Amino acid sequence: MSEVYAIEGMTCNGCVAKLQQQFDEDQRFASAKVSMEPSQVLVQYEGEPLDVLDVKKVVAKAGPYTVVDNPPLVAPKEATTTTEPLAGSSFDSSQKRGFLETYKPLLLIVGFIALTCTMVQVEPTQPLGGLSSIDPMLWMRHFMAGFFLAFSFFKLLNIAGFASSYRMYDWVARKFPVWGFIYPFVELSLGVLYLTNAAPIFTNWATVIVLGVSSLGVIESNLNKKKIQCACLGDVFDLPMSVVTIVEDVTMVAMAGAMLFLL
Repeated sequence: MSEVYAIEGMTCNGCVAKLQQQFDEDQRFASAKVSMEPSQVLVQYEGEPLDVLDVKKVVAKAGPYTVVDNPPLVAPKEATTTTEPLAGSSFDSSQKRGFLETYKPLLLIVGFIALTCTMVQVEPTQPLGGLSSIDPMLWMRHFMAGFFLAFSFFKLLNIAGFASSYRMYDWVARKFPVWGFIYPFVELSLGVLYLTNAAPIFTNWATVIVLGVSSLGVIESNLNKKKIQCACLGDVFDLPMSVVTIVEDVTMVAMAGAMLFLL
C-alpha cells in the first residue's frame, strides 16, 4: 500500500536528502521517495499505513519541515535518495561546474589562512626573501587556529542547519544529535587554544580525537557514495561531500599529530 504526503519547508536538495535519510532509517516504511517538485514523499507500506501524526514526527526529526494536511498532490517528477544525485541538484551541477568552481569558497578560505600564516612570519631582510625565517611549528599552530576560528564562524551562523547536515554522516552526531550543536563551540575553543598556545598537548590530542572520529564518518559516506552536503562550512555554502573533505580532515589530524611529535 502506498501513501503520498505533501511536505512544507524544503528549500533545496539538501533538505530532500535529510528527509530521505529519516524515512530510510525508519523500519515502519517498506520504501520511501522524497521529491522536491512537488515537495512530497511517496511511501510504501507492507501493512497498514501509519497515522499521519506518526509521519509528522518522522518529518520533524529531519528539521523544520511539516506535513501538509489535505493538499492537492501530484505524482513526483523525479524522486531522490541519499545515494543518487538529482538532475539539477547542487551535487549534479558540481560535476558540471568542475572542481575549482565547486570548491571555490573552501579553497579561498584555506588559501587566505595559509597566506596569512606565512606573511606574519616573513622577514624580508632574511635570505630567500624571508621564507627562511618561517618556523614550521608556529606556522602550523597559526594555521590550526585560523582554520578552527573561521570554520566555527560559518557553523555558528546557523547551528541548527549545521547540526542537521552533520548528523547525516558523523558517527557521534548520528547517535547523539546534541553533538552537532556542541561541535561548533568545540572548534571555536580549539581555535582559541591554538591561538594562545594554551595547553598545547591537550589541544593537539583533542584535535586528533575529534577530527579523527569525524573523518571516519566522512570516509564511510564517500565509500558508500552518498550524495550529501558537506557541513564543514555549515549550511552557508552548498558543498558536496567528496574526497576533498577527507583530505581536509586527515590533513588537520596529521598536523596535530606532527605538533605532538615536535613538542
